[in-house]
Amino acid sequence: MDAFQEKLEHLIREALLEDIGSGDHSTLCCIDPAAKGRAVLKVKQEGVLAGVQVAAMILKFKEPDSQIQFFMHDGASMKPGDIAFEVTALEHTILQCERLLLNCMQRMSGIATLTKKYTDKLQGYRTRLLDTRKTTPNFRLLEKEAVRMGGGVNHRFGLYDMIMLKDNHIDYAGGIENAIEKAYDYVQRDQLSIQIEIETRTLEDVKTVMAVGQGKVFRVMLDNFTPAQIREALSIIDGAFETEASGGINLDTIESYAATGVDFVSVGGLIHQAQSLDLSLKAAL
Repeated sequence: MDAFQEKLEHLIREALLEDIGSGDHSTLCCIDPAAKGRAVLKVKQEGVLAGVQVAAMILKFKEPDSQIQFFMHDGASMKPGDIAFEVTALEHTILQCERLLLNCMQRMSGIATLTKKYTDKLQGYRTRLLDTRKTTPNFRLLEKEAVRMGGGVNHRFGLYDMIMLKDNHIDYAGGIENAIEKAYDYVQRDQLSIQIEIETRTLEDVKTVMAVGQGKVFRVMLDNFTPAQIREALSIIDGAFETEASGGINLDTIESYAATGVDFVSVGGLIHQAQSLDLSLKAAL
């Protein structure tokens, strides 16, 4: 089992425990524990389908012998009336997994759909779309997976897999130079295989990073820069670092940032502004 599956299994276990608690009394009171049933996942809204394999893992976690027939795949375009899959399992399994399964798929499909709208705007440009850590606690794993299904690129998953020196780090450390030197010494001392990114707020900050960061920093974040300022910053950097534009970028402005030639744009709204899409799991009698 890979790391993703291990984390997903943990999420499923905890989510089912939260939902079922001491018992699913609605099901226990009127459904034969041995009864087998079928159900279909119905699409009720247009968008990008995401979470099909997650739904399968939820069902298999509860009942390893459940049978799932897939009609659509993750990342597929969907429209009302589509059937994504059919499951055959104990009716208890279907009823107890229904809400978790739908919560995951509806949320993931909403994120994937919004991400696709952004990545469509980047067609023809070299710039790639990044997500952020502006995620729902304990659900980041699937939110970032949904971004990937929509065509985006995952930024760091947490505080552990990259050093990102943002404004508060820089201010607490006593400036850009101190922050970079301390971060680089830390990585070298502990022999960590993680990279360093640093946020810049002005063109003067960019010049400082150029003076002290080469060979230490791998990416420069250009925070709340206008497209014109991005162009100027890129001329200063001249390919010495990867570059990321961030701060207030939306569907109306992303193309103007991509036109500068910046390597990445990051958009927190991919996740925290996405709206869940309408799906349902219905008994097939």
